[in-house]
Amino acid sequence: MNAKFAWAVLLASAVLEAVWATALGLSDGFSQAVPTVVFAIAASLSMIGLGVAVKRIPLGTAYAVWVGIGAALTVGWAMATGVEPASPLKLLFIAGIVGCAAGLKALPTEKREEVTKPAQR
Repeated sequence: MNAKFAWAVLLASAVLEAVWATALGLSDGFSQAVPTVVFAIAASLSMIGLGVAVKRIPLGTAYAVWVGIGAALTVGWAMATGVEPASPLKLLFIAGIVGCAAGLKALPTEKREEVTKPAQR
């Protein structure tokens, strides 16, 4: 898997994180069937995508981007649908989250040194 594909999978997984978080809120404690099913499917696919992405992207970076983008999209959707009020400061802080996630992606990837195993006796 190449790095561009890993990043695409990670971003799709972050979108799915926003979907499952929104569905979780709509499920009313898992008492509403459709949002509960959407939550279960989106959460599963989101986790699988994160797992696939960390094969190529360092875990700390992948997790920070996944959470940051997912959180920003969740809040953005809540504001766009009127569930949560929007404000200039809230928009600024969301932009900060997205900017930090983009900054992590822009950093050069350092190669890990291979750990050599001690000789077996």
